[in-house]
Amino acid sequence: MSLQIGITGGIGSGKSLVCRIFSALGVPVYSADDRAKWLLNHDEKLKKTVEALLGAEAYLPDGSYNRPWVAGKVFNNPILLRELNAIVHPRVGEDTQAWHKRHKKARYVVKEASIMAKAGQNNSLDKVVVVHSPIDLRVARVMQRDPQRSATEIQDIIARQVSDEERLKIADYVIYNDDSQLLIPQVWQLHQLFSKR
Repeated sequence: MSLQIGITGGIGSGKSLVCRIFSALGVPVYSADDRAKWLLNHDEKLKKTVEALLGAEAYLPDGSYNRPWVAGKVFNNPILLRELNAIVHPRVGEDTQAWHKRHKKARYVVKEASIMAKAGQNNSLDKVVVVHSPIDLRVARVMQRDPQRSATEIQDIIARQVSDEERLKIADYVIYNDDSQLLIPQVWQLHQLFSKR
């Protein structure tokens, strides 16, 4: 079975960029956040369960997931957010397992997710890589990427995410995306390491 590497980092840290580099090196990459969005839009059973929890407004008339409405509904309601996650996360877990089976011949695979536990802690990950960047740089990156968002809004999102300190505690490896070190050599070094087994 392939070595399973988790990659995580806060909003604007550059974890998606790091995953694109791994992908360019021929490594299969699974984005849990992207797949969750896809499943919320296309998995009929999941859609029905979300509607049962949140109501018909969770989906637009064309059947697509009403992300802004749902975000507004769960934003200040941690209990409802937990209930929504309890529906979505197991489905993403099943999807991940099916994806792993399709890539079992790869030396290693990468799973990207914004929420992640330590390797081996209720997951099948062998190692966790944390992509780390200073908060001011992360805010600037997100503002450039999403000009409709204000600095305050982005800082609110960062405040609700896992703290950098907590994230670094689960790291087996850290990639520094802080403009002081080149990114590709750091990814290449890990690629060489993970390809050896």
